[in-house]
Amino acid sequence: MENDHILLDRALELFSRRGYDAVGVQEIVESAGLTKPTLYHYFGSKRGLLEALLKRESGHLLTAIVEAALYQGDLVLTLERVVRAYFSVAKQHSTFYRMQLGMYFSPPESETYHAVWPFAREQREILEGVFIHAAEDHGNLRGRHTRYAVGFLGQINAVIGLYLNNEISLDDLRVYELVHQFMHGIYS
Repeated sequence: MENDHILLDRALELFSRRGYDAVGVQEIVESAGLTKPTLYHYFGSKRGLLEALLKRESGHLLTAIVEAALYQGDLVLTLERVVRAYFSVAKQHSTFYRMQLGMYFSPPESETYHAVWPFAREQREILEGVFIHAAEDHGNLRGRHTRYAVGFLGQINAVIGLYLNNEISLDDLRVYELVHQFMHGIYS
């Protein structure tokens, strides 16, 4: 395995377990069996390492939700596909999902926030697109796409957080419950 991949893998594990701010460069390179100059050669800094890690790992999720979010006239079906996509990625890439979930609410002035924000914004924009397209069929959605995207993603992430802490499973029943609870709220 290449040194840059080793560093990314070790950083992912450490950041997922303890958070970005709690892990130092020295700890990353020691766990990888490498040196600081090697990390700086590939990534320039700890922040560069984080940005490379987010870029590498976010592709799984973004690809899955872009495909799932294609609205074709059935909002419930589209939202169920989106939830299944999120659940699938959370199961297959749980270390990454835990890491990025922990970074979402970092202070706005932090390195973590600035690194994760473009990725979080892209997810929200994909979901906003679902609600913008669905507004053609459901007039009560018009102009509320950002609020609905944020609320829906919040529900998804809350359920995935419970899954990551071994409190619930991610299955078809959970998909149904999440989507129908959300839909009840927007139709009322």
